[in-house]
Amino acid sequence: MNVYLLRRYLLFVVSLFINALGVAFITRAMLGTSPITSVTYVLSLFTSLTMGEWTIILNVGFVFLELFFMTRSDLRRDLRIYLLQIPISFCFGLFIDGAMSLLWWVGPVEYFSKLGYLLVGCVVLAVGIALEVKVNVAMTSGEYFVQAISRRIRREFGYVKLGFDVALVLIACVLSLVFMSVIDGVREGTVIAALIVGPIVHFISPFYGCLDRWIFGTPQTATPAAPAGQRPVVIAIAREYGSGGHLLGSRGHRGGGAVVGGHLLGEMLSRKLGIKLYDSEFIRLAAERSGIDEEYILKNEQSIPSFWLKCVFSQSGGITPERGLSADDVLFVAESRIVQELSEREPCVIVGRCADFILRDSPRAIKVFCYCDASSAQRRCVEEYGIPADRAESEIRRINRNRGAHYEYYTGGKWGDCHHYHLMINTGSISLREASSLVESLYRDLAIS
Repeated sequence: MNVYLLRRYLLFVVSLFINALGVAFITRAMLGTSPITSVTYVLSLFTSLTMGEWTIILNVGFVFLELFFMTRSDLRRDLRIYLLQIPISFCFGLFIDGAMSLLWWVGPVEYFSKLGYLLVGCVVLAVGIALEVKVNVAMTSGEYFVQAISRRIRREFGYVKLGFDVALVLIACVLSLVFMSVIDGVREGTVIAALIVGPIVHFISPFYGCLDRWIFGTPQTATPAAPAGQRPVVIAIAREYGSGGHLLGSRGHRGGGAVVGGHLLGEMLSRKLGIKLYDSEFIRLAAERSGIDEEYILKNEQSIPSFWLKCVFSQSGGITPERGLSADDVLFVAESRIVQELSEREPCVIVGRCADFILRDSPRAIKVFCYCDASSAQRRCVEEYGIPADRAESEIRRINRNRGAHYEYYTGGKWGDCHHYHLMINTGSISLREASSLVESLYRDLAIS
């Protein structure tokens, strides 16, 4: 075992203890425990076994139940991760009992004190989950059980995880009512933990980037296929809706020396420079790479659920294909890899797909952002895109909001921030023909350098 993998396993064990400490804080706050430990906590209230001991029993039970949802190929592929669940279950159970003992002194009486300890527990739990996701060497049995189910029924991991957590909470409530005649262990704290841990994980995760060199040897960045001077030049175009960054050309009409109508801006650059355009073509490539239907990609490519809902579903802040990603995440991973491969293979124009972020470290990428004033955007939407005048403003806001949310969620940066681009073009002030000439000039200068 190499030293970097050993360090990742070590940090995974640390993450388990931090998770246990977070669970203990939440439980000691006396506002209800976390959803994943709700059943084990309730069982510990009316039996002689501790919450940690019940955690071991339940998690080992999940390990055996997984076999009913796994194929032989699944088992062969994930044999290491599958077998590791058993020692992880024992370790996590012991850590929970240890953390509960360490926090014996936590016994808030006033409601605001209880709420304070609950929030502390949520933050601690998020720190542990983010670290677990970062090292990405193993999975707890509860998490892997959900993944096995989602694979078998072919449903998104996030929705299955939500249903799983709800089922655990309901089972805990039934057990509490049957054996204690009251609902104990499930309160508002259970709901709060379910809602806020995911967003906190998303916020914390980028800070673990400082561990990259220690646990991976080198920062996790793509390795160039060739020296910078030998790599092709790529134009990455991002645009506000209605700015004209998407539409330009000959299907409409010509007026005032400016070109208007229905061809892609990227297509104009493609024709001028003799390089390939990837926009609509990207949908076919992404479908082939991800296995997702082209129609789904067309409708949902840059439209994600609300940030909050997505964080709640994922409970993770990283892109880790091994963890049963949602279709949106799988699509982003696939498109990111396509962008990287294209940038190493051939000169081209790439429209959208967060290409400016994906190619942020490439010295041979020209990053362009197109924008314009509201009146110009609305006029273009009505005259060129065929959108009714009474809907144009709301449609512009909706699409730009989706693009911004998509960019922020997957990159952590602000969409349209001038620091991300080489050229910001106001297409309300200059014609699209002039804009294409500016980009062409940058391309030719970089291509011969």
